[in-house]
Amino acid sequence: MRRMMYDERLVAPMREDLTRIGFAELRTVDDVEAAVPNGQGTTLVVVNSVCGCSARMARPALRMALETSTTRPEHLTTVFAGQDVEATERARSYFTGYPPSSPSIALLKDGKLVYMMERWQIESRTADAIAADLRSAFATHCTSGTV
Repeated sequence: MRRMMYDERLVAPMREDLTRIGFAELRTVDDVEAAVPNGQGTTLVVVNSVCGCSARMARPALRMALETSTTRPEHLTTVFAGQDVEATERARSYFTGYPPSSPSIALLKDGKLVYMMERWQIESRTADAIAADLRSAFATHCTSGTV
């Protein structure tokens, strides 16, 4: 049984901020298991949330980074903290060495964590600065020009 903290009507537009730009939602543990540990190439995993820094900085920064990068992750995925609880817990289990953080952005290469942006690196910065860091991570770890 899926545990949810928020009314789905509240989070639907927040989910759509990412799905509209190509992110696949991982709403169950099985979804995470199919996408993350077996992922070949690069997989971006975004822990989305209802917090203000997600709306003001993280989600806009992701859009800007993806629109302006010459290299991008091959797979774009997202879990929603507080909503898809079990899926979020499972996704976070791949972020070795990092405590739970919402929002957060992880980049995995062949199923292994290669880059992590935690909430503290998001909440006090502009979307432009976050997007610049993401573009740098993509340039370093991604070889694909398209998703």
